[in-house]
Amino acid sequence: MANTKDLAMIAHLLRRAGFGANREQIGMHANAGYQNTVEALLNPGEEDRMDDHLIRRFHPELSGMMGPNAPGQNWLYRMATTSAPLREKMALFWHGIFATGYAKVIHGKALSDQTRMFRTFGMGSFKDLLIQLSKDPAMIIWLDNQDNHNGAINENFGRELLELFTMGVGNYTERDIKECARAFTGWTIANREYMELRSQRDSDWPYGRIAWHFKYHPEDHDDGEKEFLGQRGRFNGEDIIHIICQQEATARFISRHLYSFFVSDEPPIPEWRYTPPTNPEAIDELTRVYFDSSYDISAMLRALFNSSYFQSQDSWYSKVKSPVELVAGVLRLTGEFNRPRREIIDRYFQASYMGQFLNNPPSVEGWHQGTDWLDTGTLVERVNFASQQIGDSTKPGIQAMIERIASTPNNVASPENLISVCLEEMGVISVEEDTMRVLIDFASQGHDQPINASNDGSQKISAALQMVASTKEFQRS
Repeated sequence: MANTKDLAMIAHLLRRAGFGANREQIGMHANAGYQNTVEALLNPGEEDRMDDHLIRRFHPELSGMMGPNAPGQNWLYRMATTSAPLREKMALFWHGIFATGYAKVIHGKALSDQTRMFRTFGMGSFKDLLIQLSKDPAMIIWLDNQDNHNGAINENFGRELLELFTMGVGNYTERDIKECARAFTGWTIANREYMELRSQRDSDWPYGRIAWHFKYHPEDHDDGEKEFLGQRGRFNGEDIIHIICQQEATARFISRHLYSFFVSDEPPIPEWRYTPPTNPEAIDELTRVYFDSSYDISAMLRALFNSSYFQSQDSWYSKVKSPVELVAGVLRLTGEFNRPRREIIDRYFQASYMGQFLNNPPSVEGWHQGTDWLDTGTLVERVNFASQQIGDSTKPGIQAMIERIASTPNNVASPENLISVCLEEMGVISVEEDTMRVLIDFASQGHDQPINASNDGSQKISAALQMVASTKEFQRS
């Protein structure tokens, strides 16, 4: 039987490496042990989730993927039901770095295919991921590489590959950008002019638009000698990526991204050139693992999750959940989507009202994290969403929580016990003394009668769960 400390540590891991879990799920992982849970997250085996065929029968538009919303709605289904949450969390991580949006791509299927690519390659070799990214049709259109030709280069992809995707400003020259662009000439999508026109037509509904696919045109490739990051040769795109991955700047850039996403918020990327990392020793360690493992992202994640800086209580609840993390975590607790429901549309838009429109980032820089998610409007949206969903006792996950709480009389013998067990049920949540005092004061109202599984008792337990969902700790991971 796991002790309280073990449960709290597993809960922290599942909040950061997934979308959280309830007390029962945390207990199962705690019984297996922390390191075994890390390995299970990194190697989840065959995935159990809501089947795509079932989703498509209920939502034809999620088969066609033709509008700006369908790819994100389908992805939210997956985040809410998957047995491989870290895989989805890493897809979300890469979506924030390799930010690609519908506003320019205008092809939901291409964006959905890019997310699938992140799932397939996002926890393996960083080199392989970059090669796939460079061949990804959505990225090609997003950064104009279809207009990058031999003798008439377009620098957009080459610039962002170095500046925002791998190395950061200050670690390359303008000439490196041009040489990089030359190496990626000829990397385009097949039948480009027709496909760009075709992507604007919806006549294949509900089967969707014709999928884009990568095409290499050797006759349009600049095969001349290039000098890139101090190396000379007749480089192509894969050679450029190989050279980029060899750079310490790349290792430190990706290490800092992982630290910021999973441990503690770093400043926005444009400030990295002038602001040292919060924890230089952690970046050094992750950089060593990057090279020792031949650029393996899973090896870096394993080192991060097993580190003292990740497990330290100083990092607990230090990160504000992104809107999508918050929504997916709440949906996993409520169990609302045990089958396809129209409400997925509402949940998707609720995340956008909080400031995160999946597959439509505000710029190539992605979303700013941390407290940038919060303002007077989005904070109200977040608290209202969480408290309304968790307070809905018709949801199967909430019903199960209420039944477990009410089944043990000692759980509800006092306001203190009721709040304590509600915090446990909703993810073994630790709260500050001031928060605990407010929760207990609330639970004390009308607590003169015993609480049981009756309608009145269920309502009191539901109200206590709802109050927990409104706390600042629930809004953080």
